[in-house]
Amino acid sequence: MPFYFCGYVSESSPVGTTISASANLTAPLGIVALDNDIEEVQRERETKDPMVTITLDDYTMIFSLTPTGIIRYLRLLKPVDRETQMVYTFTVDGVQQSRPVTVNILVIDANDNTPTFGEVSYSVEVFTNMQPGETVLQLTASDADEGLNGLVTYEILAGAQGDFIISNRTGRITVAPGVTLTVGRSYTLTVRASDNAPETQRRSSITTVNIEVLPPNNQSPPRFPLLTYSLEVSEAMRIGAILLNLQAIDRENDPIRYRILSGDSQKVFNLTETIGLLLLDKPLDRETTDQYRLIVTASDGHPGGTTTTTVNIVVTDVNDNDPKFDLTIPSNFSVREEEANLFVGRVRATDPDAGANGQVHYRIVNHPDLFTISANGSIYTRVPLDRESRSQYDLVVEASDGAVDPRRTSFTVSVQVTDIDDNSPVFSQQTYVVNVPENSPVGTVVLQLSAVDLDLFSNVTYRIKTESARQLFSLNPVTGVLAVLQTLDFESLAAMNMGASYTFQVEAVNQGGVMPPGQATVTVHITVGDMNDFSPIFKQDLYKGMVAPNAEKGTVITTVYAEDQDPPGTPASLVRYRVDLNRSPYSGSIFDVEAETGRIITKVNLNEEPSVTFNLFVIAYDNGEPVKSNSTLVEITVLQPSRIPIFTQEEYTFPPVSELAPIGTSVGIILAAAINQTIFYSIVAGNERGHFQVNNRTGVISTAKPLDYENVTSYVLRVQADSMVVVMSNLRVPSKTNTAKVFIEVLDENDHPPVFSRKLYIGGVAEDTKIFSSVLKIATDKDTGNYSAMAYRLIIPPTPEGQDSFVIETYTGIVKSAIMFRNMRRSYFKFEVIATDDYGKGLSNSAEVVVSVVNALDMQVVVSTVPPTLVEEKREELISILERHVQDQIPGAKVIVEAIGPRRHGDGFELEDYSKSDLMVYAIDPLTNRAISRQELFKFLDGNVLEINKEFQPYLGEGGRILEIRSPDIVASVKKAAQAVGYTEGALLALAIIIILCCIPAILIVMVTYKQRQAECAKTARIQMALPPGGKAAPAAAPTANLYEELGDSSM
Repeated sequence: MPFYFCGYVSESSPVGTTISASANLTAPLGIVALDNDIEEVQRERETKDPMVTITLDDYTMIFSLTPTGIIRYLRLLKPVDRETQMVYTFTVDGVQQSRPVTVNILVIDANDNTPTFGEVSYSVEVFTNMQPGETVLQLTASDADEGLNGLVTYEILAGAQGDFIISNRTGRITVAPGVTLTVGRSYTLTVRASDNAPETQRRSSITTVNIEVLPPNNQSPPRFPLLTYSLEVSEAMRIGAILLNLQAIDRENDPIRYRILSGDSQKVFNLTETIGLLLLDKPLDRETTDQYRLIVTASDGHPGGTTTTTVNIVVTDVNDNDPKFDLTIPSNFSVREEEANLFVGRVRATDPDAGANGQVHYRIVNHPDLFTISANGSIYTRVPLDRESRSQYDLVVEASDGAVDPRRTSFTVSVQVTDIDDNSPVFSQQTYVVNVPENSPVGTVVLQLSAVDLDLFSNVTYRIKTESARQLFSLNPVTGVLAVLQTLDFESLAAMNMGASYTFQVEAVNQGGVMPPGQATVTVHITVGDMNDFSPIFKQDLYKGMVAPNAEKGTVITTVYAEDQDPPGTPASLVRYRVDLNRSPYSGSIFDVEAETGRIITKVNLNEEPSVTFNLFVIAYDNGEPVKSNSTLVEITVLQPSRIPIFTQEEYTFPPVSELAPIGTSVGIILAAAINQTIFYSIVAGNERGHFQVNNRTGVISTAKPLDYENVTSYVLRVQADSMVVVMSNLRVPSKTNTAKVFIEVLDENDHPPVFSRKLYIGGVAEDTKIFSSVLKIATDKDTGNYSAMAYRLIIPPTPEGQDSFVIETYTGIVKSAIMFRNMRRSYFKFEVIATDDYGKGLSNSAEVVVSVVNALDMQVVVSTVPPTLVEEKREELISILERHVQDQIPGAKVIVEAIGPRRHGDGFELEDYSKSDLMVYAIDPLTNRAISRQELFKFLDGNVLEINKEFQPYLGEGGRILEIRSPDIVASVKKAAQAVGYTEGALLALAIIIILCCIPAILIVMVTYKQRQAECAKTARIQMALPPGGKAAPAAAPTANLYEELGDSSM
C-alpha cells in the first residue's frame, strides 16, 4: 500500500468538491484504507468494508475524509486561495494501519485576479521635436495569478489618432513611426490591460492617459542604456559594495542627478547622486525580503529632463539559519511493545534558507538500532521493543540542512512504551491562567487547551463541566479551542457582582480506547482585563507655588495630583506626569515634574528676579490602552529674599539616640531666624518612614516611632524653615538658606536573640572520621558588635562510656566529632545546640542537629573535567544543583561533600590526574535520618546527568562537564577482591570443612560464652544510659534519654 498521495483542487472549487488525483481534475483521489491484517479479508471479499477509522492530524477544518469504504475520498470543507497557500501537506492516520501516510494537496490557479494599474489615470507632456519611437510613458499593471492567467498584455482602445502606439508586452507608449507632433494638440488615450486566460475567463481593466503637446524642447532628457536592469546579490554581500553602474547619457552633456524614486522604503541601497553607482547601504536578509524593484530617475535639471529605469534585484541565499524544530508539536510519544515498524510520532523542523540550504534531513542520534526516522520527520520502531526491559526512551533527533557544511540542531522527544490501552488523557498544564481584554468580539479565541493520551490510539474530546461558564465561553470538542461566547464588559460584570474573573473545570475524555473511557479535568482561570475608559482628572484647574530666587536644583515647589476612575490596580488607573514643553517651552527648561509623585521641582539652580511669575503646563497621562491624558496650569512666583528665613547652621549633628528610646525622646534642636517673621519648622526629606517629628514653633526634633538599628542605622533629614505668612498661603519656598541637613545616628542595643539559618541542621560523619573533624557550622545574629558575638554549647547525652559524641567550638559555632564511629553505619545522633549572644551573656536561641553515620557504601563519585581547585571554589553552587535534583525525588534531602580531590583511575585507582576531579558525595533522607542508598543516589544523579551538566556549565567554564558518576574506589576494590577470591574458593572451602569438623566442640563453647557476655554488656549499657552525667541516679519521673535512635536495620 502506498505511503504517499498527491491530490489537486482548483481554488475556484466550491465547498464539497472531491479532491482529484490529477491536475486536469478528472479522476478523484482515492486513499486505500487497508493494512496487512485486512488485506487477507480483501482477497476473499472485494466489497467488504474493513471498518477502519481514519483521522487527519492537520487541516481538519479545510478537508474531510469519507468515513466508510475500502477507498476513502477527501472533500473540501472550506474554500482555498492559491495566492494565500499553494500546498497543503498533512498525514492521514488509520487506526489499524501500520504507519500513517502523507498527503500533498496542490491548489491549481483560477483566474480570480484582475490586472491592476498603479494609477486610475496618467498625465504626460510631450514635445514637438520628439522622434518616432521615443518613450512617452511606461505603464505597468500587476496580476497575482500565475501562468497565462497572470501574463498581462496592453492595447490602446481609443484616442491615439494614429500618433501613438503601445507595446502589448511591456506597456511602453511611444511616438508612432512617421508621426510629427503638432503644438497645442492634446490626446486622451484609453488603454486596456488584459490577462491571457481563455476568452470566456479573461479579466481586464482600463486606464486613461492624457497627453499634451508642447513647443520644442531644446533640452532632451538623459537616457539610460537599458529600460530594465536585473541582477542577483548574495544576502552575505558586504555593506558598501558596488552593485551596479546606472550611468545615463545626456545628449547636451548636462550634469545628471540620480535618485531612487521608489522601491527602497527601508533605505537598504544608496545611489550616488552624481555618478549613478548603486551601493549596498544596509545588510540584506533573504528570509525577510527576497527581491527589490527599484525605480531610478536621472535628471539634467531642465523641465521634462527626467527619465526613469527599473532595477530588479533578486537576493540570493547563503546558509545563515539553523534548522528550527516546531516546539508546538507534542514531544511525548507512546508506542506498543513487541512489534516493529510501528509509528511512534512526528517531529517537524524548518529552515528558512533556500534550495539545499533549506532542505531539512533528520537523524536519530541515540538508539539508532531501535528507532528510525523518515524524511518527513516521522519516527518508527526499527525492532520490537520490550516494555518490561525499558519503558521509556529519550530520543535525541538531529535536524541538519543540505549544505556542503551543514548546520545542525537537536531536539529531544520522550517515547513511552505501552502494553495495554489503560491511560487517561493528560492536559499540557495543571492549571490554565489567561487574561481576556473586555469588549473582545464574540468568537475571540481565548485559549488552546491540549490534552494528550499516552495510549497509541486515542480520541480525546473536550467539554466545559461548569454549567455557568458555558453561558460565557464555547469550547470546540475536537480542537480544544476555547472562545468567547458573548461580549464581556468589565464595568458591567463588576456592577452585577459577577466578578471580573472566572474559574471553571474543563474535562477531556478518551472515547477511543478499548477500556472504559478515561477522563481528565483541568482548572481554567480567566480574568477579564479592563480597557482604558477614563482620562486622568486633576483636582484643581490651577495650582500655585512660590520659589526662592536662588533655589537649588531639585527644590520642591508644589505638588499636582490627578485621579483616574479606571479600576484601581489596573494599568489604566496608573497616573504619570510630564511637562507640556509645547505650551511652556521656557518654563519647562527651568522647572520639571516628577513622573510618579507629581512634585514640581527646579530643573536647574535658579538665578531669577523676585516677583516674576512662570506658567508651567503639566500633563497627567495613564498607562492604559489607548493612553489618555489631561493637563493643568501651575503658576510659580519668585519670592522676595527678605521673607526667607536663614538657619544658624547648614548641617546639624546630634548625639546618637538609642534604638530603645521611647516615642517623644528629644534628639536635638534646630534654629533659624528672619526679620519680623514667625518661623515655621518642618521635615521635608529623609523622614519617609515617619520615625521623627519636629515642633513647628520651637524646632525641637524628637522620635515619633520606635527605632530599629538593624533596619536603619542612621538618618539624614532635610529640614526647612518658612515664614508663617508663606505657610498660611499653603505654599513653601525652599532655598539655600532656609533648608539644612540633620544627621542622626542610631545606637545599637541587644534587642534580638540569635537567629539560626534553619530549625534543623542535618550533617553526616563517615565511620573512619578522625576525632575533632569539622561536621557543621551554625547560626547568625541581627545585632552588631558584641551583641552579635555568640557562645555556643551542645545538649547531648553522653555515650555509654561517659564520652560526649560531639563538641562545639564556643565562638565559631563549628560542631566537631569527639569519638570514633567504627561499625556505627546507619545510626544517627540527635541533639540540641544553644547559641547565646554578647559572648554568652545575652539572649539565647536553640536549634536541633541530626548527624548520620555513613561509609563509602553510601557514596557516589561525580567525575568532572575540571581541576579539583575549581570544584572547591564553586563547591556551594555545585552542591546546591545536585541537592535540587535529589530533592525532586526525596523532599528535604541534604547532599553532603565527603571529599574533593584529583581524578583517580587505573585498575586499582592508584593513578591521579590533577587536570580532572573527583567529587565524593552522599545524601541524608530527613524522614529516616539515614543515608540514601548508593543505588538510589546513582539513579537520581545519573538519570539527570544531561540537565545537571547544563546547570554546571556556568560554574565549570567552557568545556567543563561531568564525565561519569561512579562508585567510590573502595567499593570497586572490594568487587575486584571478591572476583579474585573466586579463583581459590574450592581450596578454601575444603580447608574450612576440615577446620569445622575438628573444632565443632570449641565453637559451641565459644558461642554459649559469647551470648552470656553479650547479655551482660547490654544490661550495663542500659543502666549507664539511664544515668545523668556524674553517675547519680535520675529521678523516677524523668524519661530515659536514648543516645542512638536506631532505624531497625542496624545494631550498635
